[in-house]
Amino acid sequence: MDHTIRKIKQSEIPLLSDFLYEAIFVPEGVAPPPREIIDRPELQVYTSAFGERDSDICYVAEVNGRVVGAVWVRVMDDYGHIDDETPSFAISLYREYRSQGMGTALMKAMLDELKERGYRQASLAVQKANGALNMYKKLGFEIVDEKDEEYIMLRHLC
Repeated sequence: MDHTIRKIKQSEIPLLSDFLYEAIFVPEGVAPPPREIIDRPELQVYTSAFGERDSDICYVAEVNGRVVGAVWVRVMDDYGHIDDETPSFAISLYREYRSQGMGTALMKAMLDELKERGYRQASLAVQKANGALNMYKKLGFEIVDEKDEEYIMLRHLC
């Protein structure tokens, strides 16, 4: 599928709430949580006042003029937090656009941007049952910590 990877426009930042909700891993056969879950403080760290910090960077995937996915990072105290110099990743695509290479393209664009900006490493948290785990490993992320249901992964950039 033809797609474009580009930086997010200021006017598109509200879409991050949609993508934050889409990023919540829902195992097969389990009902998705109510949309209001993204209003919880532990999830608001991903999107609240996005664009106001130097570490806030976002790329989107666009298909036929529609934004269908996003990858964004910021230095934050989130599930994937390593330290106060390491940006944490969030990524999601609308369900019908998954498994088509767009997630990998988004991740590569962001990793290149982070390298260019001089970051030494980046982190993320992923549910152990999430199929995206394989993509992260292929992109060079390594498991550095483990919680009950998720891994904390780190990617060195230098």
